[in-house]
Amino acid sequence: MDLTPYLETLRADLAAAAAPAGPETIRAAELLGHSLEASARLALLEALSDAAAEITTRLPEASVEVRLRGRDADLVVNHRAPEPPEPPAPPAAPVPPDSGDLTRLTLRMPESLKTHVEQTAAAEGISVNAWLVRAVTMAVNNVPPPFPPGAPGAFPPGVPGGGRTPKRVTGFFQA
Repeated sequence: MDLTPYLETLRADLAAAAAPAGPETIRAAELLGHSLEASARLALLEALSDAAAEITTRLPEASVEVRLRGRDADLVVNHRAPEPPEPPAPPAAPVPPDSGDLTRLTLRMPESLKTHVEQTAAAEGISVNAWLVRAVTMAVNNVPPPFPPGAPGAFPPGVPGGGRTPKRVTGFFQA
């Protein structure tokens, strides 16, 4: 895209606005028009770049770039290959229905973790046993905990599923 016609139109408009004031003002407008050319060209390129960025955000499978060739700007559309869909996760083995039979299990854990489990269960108003049964059931069924890290009931770092942080990155970037 040749930006020169746009810049010449700007210069002509400036000269036309100065014409009624006389020859000295016309000469000043011509000088001003030539000195503003670089700034006006840069402003046009910036507008094109902003437009390309906005168009890119609205195109799901393409991006638009502004490429400079000498004093000309070219708009280039890049088509992205659609991302392949994620394969379906294998179905988790369902936990057998509760038959009502109970079994005893000996569990060894660090004292600090035991203290944390006791505090968390107490904060939720349930027994340590009930809390552990719920935690094991969620782990076996591959269910994420229903609370953010650090909240009452959250698993501490070092425990499977504990200390989780979000894995999404969001935001906007403009070059």
